Amino acid sequence: MEGIERLWSHIYPFPIKRCFKHVDRLPEEARDLASKMLGHKIFTKQTGASGKDCNKVFIVERKYVRREYYFAILMDRAMQGPVIVASSQGGVDIESVAAENPEAIVKLPVDIKKGLSLESAQGLADKLGFVGNAREEAADTFIKLYKLFLAKDATQIEINPLVETSDHQVMCMDAKFGFDDNANFRQKDVFSLRDPTQEDPREVQAEKWNLNYIGLDGQIGCLVNGAGLAMSTMDIIKLHGGAPANFLDVGGSATAKQICEAFKIISSDAGVSAALVNIFGGIMRCDVVAQGIIDAVKELDLKIPLVVRLQGTNVDEGKKLINESGIAIFPCDDLDKAADLVVKLSDITSLAQKVGVHAKLSLA
Repeated sequence: MEGIERLWSHIYPFPIKRCFKHVDRLPEEARDLASKMLGHKIFTKQTGASGKDCNKVFIVERKYVRREYYFAILMDRAMQGPVIVASSQGGVDIESVAAENPEAIVKLPVDIKKGLSLESAQGLADKLGFVGNAREEAADTFIKLYKLFLAKDATQIEINPLVETSDHQVMCMDAKFGFDDNANFRQKDVFSLRDPTQEDPREVQAEKWNLNYIGLDGQIGCLVNGAGLAMSTMDIIKLHGGAPANFLDVGGSATAKQICEAFKIISSDAGVSAALVNIFGGIMRCDVVAQGIIDAVKELDLKIPLVVRLQGTNVDEGKKLINESGIAIFPCDDLDKAADLVVKLSDITSLAQKVGVHAKLSLA
């Protein structure tokens, strides 16, 4: 918490408050409630069905709120720069407000070369309904948040709710920040606050090996080179009635070891019942991918059926390695047929698992 406060105070020198579910009047009550949360899983809309381990509890001063607002700064491609999105209806799901009462949403594009002027900030405060001293404090808050947005390479700053207290202070009661990963090298103070225990361990492991991985809810593992090809591979799996278990882009310069580590991540998902490798070798060599696949299957004793489509640089060498490896791999040159095959193999494996039968499929 001290680190967060130091980060904010560098550019944003006024207090931060986070709303909390429990209101305590005695230290003993706070201690009792904290003991029930620490070391246990919490379940919210943000955590998903699996929940997240609670390893920290923030205790803050209670404030009495007069009015609640919504304030956010986002990077908008259509506007080609930062856009402020605000509403006088804060403290609730802003998507619902936008759907049910769109006129309550105020949008203010900001010229990134000029920044947010005091006049624009005051005009926004007027539109939201701030008056008197609260108007000036709100405008000052908007400007400081915008400076923070730029200085820390943020992609998103969302304050919900931004409030006016009963004594007419303007305060940030809860916040969500997003930062540009490409700015890691110059935002060491920001990225040092990262808590991997609150992230998907598969994504953390993938990052260590310079792999782009996002876990999904399907049954078919995907290993592809190139984000566009990965997306189209996932689409064609859906087209054939399957569901991808992940997005995994190994990039254009992956080594055999990285391919092996990618398979470790895919196979760590108990819900995966088959996997599809789709490689179009340009910079990436098919023989390197093939060797990584062979190493992974042998090291992990992979039980799930594996469909492999290789095209491009050194494809013949890659296919030769696979054919001579003696491992059970289903090669397929056509992507449509490969997707259809992996969906069918996944269905067979899933059915066998449901009845407690271990099925190891191989070519006839």
